[in-house]
Amino acid sequence: MKRVLTGARLFTGERMLEGHVLVLDGARISAVLPASAAPADAEVVRLPSDAVLAPGFIDAQVNGAGGVLFNDTPTAEAALAIAAAVRRSGTTGVLPTFITDAKAPMQRACEAALEAVSRPASGVLGIHLEGPFISQERPGVHEPRFIRTPDTSDIEYLTALSGRLATLGGRVVLTLAPERVEDAVIRRLAASGMVVAAGHTAASYERTREALEAGLRGFTHLGNAMPPVNNRQPGPVLAGMDSESAWCGIILDGIHVHPALLRLLLKSKPSGKVFLVTDAMPPVGTDADSFTLYGHTILRRDGRLVTETGTLAGADIDMAMSVRNAVQLLGLSLEESLRMASLYPAFFLGLDEYVGRLASGYRADLTLLRPDFKVLATWVGGQDQWY
Repeated sequence: MKRVLTGARLFTGERMLEGHVLVLDGARISAVLPASAAPADAEVVRLPSDAVLAPGFIDAQVNGAGGVLFNDTPTAEAALAIAAAVRRSGTTGVLPTFITDAKAPMQRACEAALEAVSRPASGVLGIHLEGPFISQERPGVHEPRFIRTPDTSDIEYLTALSGRLATLGGRVVLTLAPERVEDAVIRRLAASGMVVAAGHTAASYERTREALEAGLRGFTHLGNAMPPVNNRQPGPVLAGMDSESAWCGIILDGIHVHPALLRLLLKSKPSGKVFLVTDAMPPVGTDADSFTLYGHTILRRDGRLVTETGTLAGADIDMAMSVRNAVQLLGLSLEESLRMASLYPAFFLGLDEYVGRLASGYRADLTLLRPDFKVLATWVGGQDQWY
């Protein structure tokens, strides 16, 4: 039976609508209609009049949440648990992120993601492999002993994985350092449908531009684990800002990158090329004050996740908070902030024909948001959950 969601404002991904309803038919959106044209034979679900019903948030970089770290337990159950934990903050599509590690656990994580994507309404859209093909100079908290360059077996496995996930509607994001990977390899990875991003890199501006020409699609948490912009050696940060084609993921917690630099980034990029990620870790969604990464204690202090020596280790933020910060720290409209959490990451992942909009035929992945940015409910594949 069809359901009609009515009463709230609708944000379609392009514009805000008053006096309209959203019609769901199972796992899909059937129509966006004026309230007067709502089908009479459908179940009516009344929503608060001060709320906004928007496309569900999409987070392309989540290391963990709800007390679960994907690196510690690279299983389908862990991927599903992370997706369930971030759903409370409006995220209906997630790429569990596996950071630099040995080959065997990395492949276990990939197989786990495949299983999770295959489950109906799982909320898992694929996997983000952040490493291990990154820079020894910019490892962040990644374990240097696992950093390496890709060999033939890596390339064959990853290109095959990309195709296997694509048949399920999923994606692989691979973060690498362009100075560590040849253009021919980047071309082959990109040709498989993989989303190749630059991150944890010390590449020059020129090398980064070459990698963009070879198929690099975007940048992972631009401005972090990269050298700062220098007058004579502007590096990967300026390459990302200067490219009209590249997507840039940003952590918008007011800590990882100064808001003034993010405002400059938005001014320099074409509309739609900057999107939100959380880089979340296990404490998100819990009251835990620490967790363990590579056997080391990571502390939760004043909105930061840091090693005992003060190095940032992921972020203590969720997607609803990120949308709020886009409005309050960057001065963006609510509509543009919502796009940065849904439509733009859908474009980055190449999933914009299925998610990121309220439109006929799109998957019914939805977030109901109050004016104070509190999430009231979510729908994943048409299945609702209220908070």
